[in-house]
Amino acid sequence: MGDKANAHPGAAGRATAADHPASVRNVVLVGHSGSGKTTLVEALALTAGAVNRAGRVEDGGTVSDYDDIEHRQQRSVQLSLVPVEWDGIKVNLLDTPGYADFVGELRAGLRAADAALFVVSASDGVDGSTRMVWEECAAVGMPRAIVVTHLEAARADFEEMTRVCAETFGGDDPDAVLPLYLPLHGPQAPDGHAPVTGLTGLLSQELFDYSSGERKESEPGPDQLPGIEEARNRLIEGIIAESEDETLMDRYLGGEQIDLKSLVDDLERAVARGTFFPVLAAAPAAEGARQGIGTVELLELITGGFPTPLEREAPRVTTIDGKARELKVCDPAGPLVAEVVKTASDPYVGRVSLVRVFSGTLRPDETVHVSGHGLEDRGHEDHDVDERIGALSAPFGKQQRGLAQCIAGDLACVAKLSRAETGDTLSAKDDPLLMEPWQMPDPLLPLAIQAHSKADEDKLSQGLGRLVAEDPTMRLEQNQDTHQVVLWCLGEAHADVALERLRSRYGVQVDVVPHKVSLRETFAAKSAGRGRHVKQSGGHGQFAICEIEVEPLPGGSGIEFVDKVVGGAVPRQFIPSVEKGVRAQAARGIAAGHPLVDIRVTLLDGKAHSVDSSDAAFQTAGALALREAAADAKIHLLEPVAEVTVLVGDDYVGAVMSDLSGRRGRVLGTEQVSTGRTLVRAEVPEIEIGRYAVDLRSLSHGTARFNRTYARHEPMPPQIAERVREQTQDAS
Repeated sequence: MGDKANAHPGAAGRATAADHPASVRNVVLVGHSGSGKTTLVEALALTAGAVNRAGRVEDGGTVSDYDDIEHRQQRSVQLSLVPVEWDGIKVNLLDTPGYADFVGELRAGLRAADAALFVVSASDGVDGSTRMVWEECAAVGMPRAIVVTHLEAARADFEEMTRVCAETFGGDDPDAVLPLYLPLHGPQAPDGHAPVTGLTGLLSQELFDYSSGERKESEPGPDQLPGIEEARNRLIEGIIAESEDETLMDRYLGGEQIDLKSLVDDLERAVARGTFFPVLAAAPAAEGARQGIGTVELLELITGGFPTPLEREAPRVTTIDGKARELKVCDPAGPLVAEVVKTASDPYVGRVSLVRVFSGTLRPDETVHVSGHGLEDRGHEDHDVDERIGALSAPFGKQQRGLAQCIAGDLACVAKLSRAETGDTLSAKDDPLLMEPWQMPDPLLPLAIQAHSKADEDKLSQGLGRLVAEDPTMRLEQNQDTHQVVLWCLGEAHADVALERLRSRYGVQVDVVPHKVSLRETFAAKSAGRGRHVKQSGGHGQFAICEIEVEPLPGGSGIEFVDKVVGGAVPRQFIPSVEKGVRAQAARGIAAGHPLVDIRVTLLDGKAHSVDSSDAAFQTAGALALREAAADAKIHLLEPVAEVTVLVGDDYVGAVMSDLSGRRGRVLGTEQVSTGRTLVRAEVPEIEIGRYAVDLRSLSHGTARFNRTYARHEPMPPQIAERVREQTQDAS
C-alpha cells in the first residue's frame, strides 16, 4: 500500500489474461447514483495507464458508461467490467449502477467479485440503499473498503464523512472503520475553500502530493505531525485489535514501537478477512494530469489488501440431476465451472456473455455445456444444451481485446453462446454441473405493452425473449385472463430502459397500455333462470329448454354443476351439453365480461324434442339460463387481494401503515426483524398497488422493500365496482 516502506514505482499496463488466481483481484464498486463510481473507475484506469488523459481508451470510446442508453439517460444502467493491471496484478473493476431500478446489475457484480469498494460522496453522504447493500455484504463476510469522493465540493468534509461512515457501517465496532490517509489541503481560495492537493499517510507519516499531476512523496514538516497523531494512534490501535498476534496490543500499550511492516501486514490480513474496513479518499485527475488524488493508494490497497480468488469459498454445485458435488477452491486444473453474470447483445458480434470462472480453465472454440434452471417464473425455460463458444475477450469500453484463455478466478467475455442467459452455468460437456443461482429481487412494477403495428407484432416475441434472457430481474407474463403482455420491472427507469432496448436493439416499437388486474364475477344470492332455445327453419329445427338454480359458494370453489333432473325431462346425453354451455358462458362473464366463479349450478328441469334437440341446442339453452339467472340477481365484482410484506426502517413504519390503509389495505401486524427494521404485513387489493414499487421507494427514501403474493379474490366495494363497470363499457 501507499504506506509500505518501499512504495512501488507506478508500473502500469494493458490488462491481459491472468496466469494464476493469485494474480487476480475482482472488485465491485457500490454506491448511490451520483456518488462518482464511474468517474473513479476511469481515474483508476488512467493511473494504471489503461486510458489516455482524456479518459478514453487508446482507439476511441470511454472506459465505462459507453452504452448509448447510458449517454441518453446520463447514468449507469448496466454492469461494466474494466480490467486494469497494477504491479503485476490483474484488477477486474466491476462498475455497477447506483440507481435502485438496476439492482439486478449490482447483484451480478457482487456475485462476480471477491471484495467491494463502497463509494461515498463527501457532499451527499450515505443513503439508505447503500447501507442495505453493506449489510448484505456483511452477512456473507465480503471484504470491504470505503472511498470518499467529491472532495472538491465546497461542502466536502472528509473528517465528518469518516465519522458518519464509522457510525453507519461500523455497527458495534466503529473502530473497525478508520481512515488510512488524511487529505492534504492547498492554499485557501478567496471563497474560503482550501482544495485537496494530496494525502497524508497515517502509518508512514509521509505526504503524497498530487498537485503536479503525479504523486510525489515527501516528509512532513514538524508542524504537520501533531495534527495526525490522534488519528494515527487510533488507526494503529484498530489494526492491532484485529491482529492475530495477541501480544501485540500489550506491547504497544507498554510503549513498544511496532514496526511499519508488521502493521501493514496485519492491516492487509484484516481487510482480506473482512474484519477491518479502511476509509480512503480519491479525486479524479485534473486536466492534463496523469494520476488522480488517492488513486495510487487505492490500487495498492486493492492489490495488497483485498483477497485473491483463492480466498473465496468454492461455490456450491450439483450435477444436473441434483446430486451435490465438491469442488476445490479456484483450481485452474479442476472441472470447468463458470457462471454467466451478464448477457448483452452486440449488433456485430451477437450475444456476448460476461463470465466468471470459478473452477477449471475456459478456452476459445471449445464445446461447453450450458445449463439454466430455477427461473421458470421469470419467463426463462429450463435448458441444458451443448454449445461451441467463440472467442474469449477482455472488454474495455466498446472494445473487445482477445484472450488466449480464462483461468479460475478471472472474468472474460464469451461470444456466440446463443442459448446462454444471465445466471446460467457453463461446464464441461462430459461433466455437466449446475451452480446454485443467486438471489434476485422480484420485479413488482407491471408494464402492459402491445405491438405498435403488424410488423412490430411479428418481431415482438423474439425481442421480448432476448430482453428477459439478458435481465433476470425482468419477468415476462402472458396473462390469460386479461389477454395482456406484461413486462414486470423493478421501477420506472428499468421500464424505460426495457422499452428503449426493444426499440433500438431489436427494432420493436410497442405501445404502453393501462395494466389490468384479473377480475372475477359471482352471484351474491341464490337465483333461478330458464333457458329456452327453440327455432324452426328448413330441415331439422333446434329445441332445448332447461331450468337451473344458481347459488353462491365460498371463495375458491370454482363452478360446481349438479344434476337433479327427474323423469328424463332432459335426456341423459344432453345433461353434459347443458353443463358445457353453462361453463362456456361463465368463462365469458355475465355482467362486465369477467369470468364467473364460485357458484353451484343445479339443473332442475327441462324439455327436449325427439328430432330437433341436439348437443348444440342444449349448450345454447344452458348459456341462456345462466344469463337469465344473472339478470334477476345481484352480481358481485371480485378483485384479487395480495398479501403484502414490507420491510422498512422504524422511522417510516407509521407512514407505510398509513399509506397501506389509504389503499384499502388491512394491516395484519408488525414484527421487529432486526435493529431498526420492522416487517409490516397487510392485505391490499391488487388494483391499489400497481405502482407501489415506485410509491414505496419515494415514501421510504429508498430504504424499504416489499413482496406480494396472491391471497384470494373478494367482493369489490359497490362504488368502485360501478366505476370499473363504467370504464369497461366505455372501452368497449
